[in-house]
Amino acid sequence: MISSLTNAHVRRIRALRANREERYGERCFVLEGVRLVATACATNVPLLLVLFAPEQLDHHPLGQQLLGQLVGQTHCYAATARVVAAAADTPNPQGIVAVAAIPEVSPKPGLTLILDALQDPGNVGTLLRSAEAAGVGQVFCTPGTADIYSPKVVRSAMGAHFTLAMQPDLPWEAITTLLTKLQPSAIYAAVATSSLPYYDLNWLQNAVLIIGNETKGVSEAGLALATHQITIPMAGQAESLNAAVAGSILLFEMLRQKSCLVKAGPRNPQL
Repeated sequence: MISSLTNAHVRRIRALRANREERYGERCFVLEGVRLVATACATNVPLLLVLFAPEQLDHHPLGQQLLGQLVGQTHCYAATARVVAAAADTPNPQGIVAVAAIPEVSPKPGLTLILDALQDPGNVGTLLRSAEAAGVGQVFCTPGTADIYSPKVVRSAMGAHFTLAMQPDLPWEAITTLLTKLQPSAIYAAVATSSLPYYDLNWLQNAVLIIGNETKGVSEAGLALATHQITIPMAGQAESLNAAVAGSILLFEMLRQKSCLVKAGPRNPQL
């Protein structure tokens, strides 16, 4: 059992946690927590390194199942709770930290979500989680967006990384080229004010949705690319919604229309 806080495996995990270049150079990222590691196992994402505290996992039903999978594996190491805590990013870890290979997920048919310089990791992770839940086909992230493989984004996304196609750090020139190949029916930019409410759109099309920066909104490049600017009407005094909340509302309108099998077009069917 590993008991040294300066163990090489601890140092490696801490380096991957803290350093974006390390993550992309090794094509891997850090997972923390029982549910996230269990989800990785269930979706067959390769785990390259695991540190786990047996006594902590044994107190969690899902942790007990993980113990049965991890014990005896060459890449998995039992460690003291102090060692796992030293490798973890959160102040109260659940007794397991792992390094996973960045999965190669193929895009699916459906909406393309563009995150345009969103800087808050919690917002980015939440939108990735909503995108996966709503059945988004793929996600593009422009430069300036929080690193999708950073620990806080990964925790907030709750497993979306394992099944959702996503590409980080795509300049608008590259995005334009990719969209030319996709030939979307419409490109929607979410803005604070517009004459076009989101519920008047036909979300059953092969569309693109752009969610902008928390402070500045969609960039000039995004607005120039958009075919329509859309908004979420509000009755109160707030000027705008949180980016993750707004994006999730829009994504689940798409899912609602799909789930209801809407046959009649919206009030503006050309959109």
